[in-house]
This record gives sequence, structure tokens and C-alpha cells, in this order.
Amino acid sequence: MKIINLKDAPEHLEKLAEWHQCEWAALNPGSSLQDRIDKMRGYLEDDFIPGTYIALGQELAGSAAIIKYDMDSRKDLSPWLASVYVRSDQRRKGIGTQLVKHVMSEARKAGLKHLYLFTPDQVSFYRQLGWQVLERARYHNHDIVIMHVDL
Repeated sequence: MKIINLKDAPEHLEKLAEWHQCEWAALNPGSSLQDRIDKMRGYLEDDFIPGTYIALGQELAGSAAIIKYDMDSRKDLSPWLASVYVRSDQRRKGIGTQLVKHVMSEARKAGLKHLYLFTPDQVSFYRQLGWQVLERARYHNHDIVIMHVDL
């Protein structure tokens, strides 16, 4: 399994967008698959933020992104780890951990001091990687936890 920047393998963008739309459409009400594809095309630019990293083996296995804002209601927090996704048949193999650690490492190299994320259900996963709970909140009618990590 290798982790590379999506801009180096843009042919995977539409598949990722489909996965992300299926997984998180409820957290992004009113956003279509085409909206997601269009937004993700911005991840192919040369800027560090936004950026997406993908896990590749024989096939695309997962993703993790770094973006400026992930919650329209919390623009006081930035930047964010987002779109951590591992294909269902590849879960529990450490791929998600590798992706999160990779983004954290890249952020550290870029001189960032911290990252934020929100999750409805993966608090224990992120705690094992050094993330701490910042607050519990309600976002688009879902209970979520905002977490942070110092790099």
C-alpha cells in the first residue's frame, strides 16, 4: 500500500467523490455528487491546502484530506483533517491510520501547528492517534465531536 497525492493520480477523483457522497451526503445537505466532484477538482491544484491523499494498492483503498474549513459554522478553526475514508473491504488493516498519520506528517512539514476534525462516530480511533476532544456539538442535525491535535 502506498500513499500519494490525488493530484498525482487524478483518475481516482470521481470514484473518491462517489464514495464520499455516499458516506457523508447527510452531513452536506443540498450538495450533489457533481458539486463534490467540482469541489474536489480544487484539490488537484499545487496549493498544499486543500489537498487529498489516497491509499493505493492493487486498487484505490481510501483517502484523507486537509482543507481550510470543514464546518461552515466553525470558520474560527482551521485547517481540518477531512474525508478520511477506507473502502469497506479494506477496513481494519491499518489503512486509515496510515492515511491520518500521513496527513499529520505532511501538515507538520508544511509548518502547521495543529489540525481539527469532526466525527460523528470515530472518537476512539482518533484518540489512539493522539487527537483530543475539543467539544461536542450538533451539526446538520447530527451529533458530532470536534477534535484537535497539536503537531
